[in-house]
Amino acid sequence: MKRPVFYVSDRTGITAEVLGHGLLTQFDGQNFEHTMIPFVDTPEKAEQALRKINLAADQSECRPLVFSTMVNVKERNIVARCNGLFIDLFETFLGRLEQELHTAAATVIGRAHGVGEDHTYKTRIDAINFALKNDDGANTAGYSDADIILLGVSRSGKTPTCLYLALQYGIMAANYPLTSDDFDGTRLPDAVNPFRTRLFGLTIDPLRLHNIREERLAESKYASLKQCQSEIRAAEHIFQAENIPYLDTSNISIEEITTTILHLTGLERRLH
Repeated sequence: MKRPVFYVSDRTGITAEVLGHGLLTQFDGQNFEHTMIPFVDTPEKAEQALRKINLAADQSECRPLVFSTMVNVKERNIVARCNGLFIDLFETFLGRLEQELHTAAATVIGRAHGVGEDHTYKTRIDAINFALKNDDGANTAGYSDADIILLGVSRSGKTPTCLYLALQYGIMAANYPLTSDDFDGTRLPDAVNPFRTRLFGLTIDPLRLHNIREERLAESKYASLKQCQSEIRAAEHIFQAENIPYLDTSNISIEEITTTILHLTGLERRLH
């Protein structure tokens, strides 16, 4: 039986989900069923959320876990009556910060994920547009403007990593797919060779790659385990021969991949 987990917020719920999920990853052997309940910004919506959580409590053998980042006290108190473990993430930290800063928190709904300064917003949008325009080797002419260029075989995690680097850090990230045409030796492809100081490789366990590709093109040569093994072996050979740093993405999240890339490359983030 999976334990129900709810992320409740008067805005998007992103903060509640990120913090709550991060805490739950520390508990091995547990199965969770995650549910987001965003925009709980009226007493009526709070009552609806309360009923939903209590229904899950009645139907489950496990007491629900409820992570909240609700600002308004009235709605928060309604949801806190639920038949589950209610964890107010803001209350956990704001009180101590108020004491240390000698200032009362603003308690403004939506502060965590507002648009913010115009410059910050434009930096994020420009980086996202760059990642989309320079995805999968589609526009190699733009590589001269890239902060980083990811190399890897198809389905090794290049695109989501580029988009996350853009969205969270404002980094201009492009990516180039290594294909059979690039595996006739150990040289870098001509399109990326002039930018070798900006290159970073992604690799992946062949069996994991095989399973991912099977979901896309089942029983094809592209998805066969033999093909996956061959491509990964050739890609890693290029990385090693050309001294390109690379990372195994098999068992780590996009968040961990991007953080590790920043740490290993020393790349400066534009968004904080």
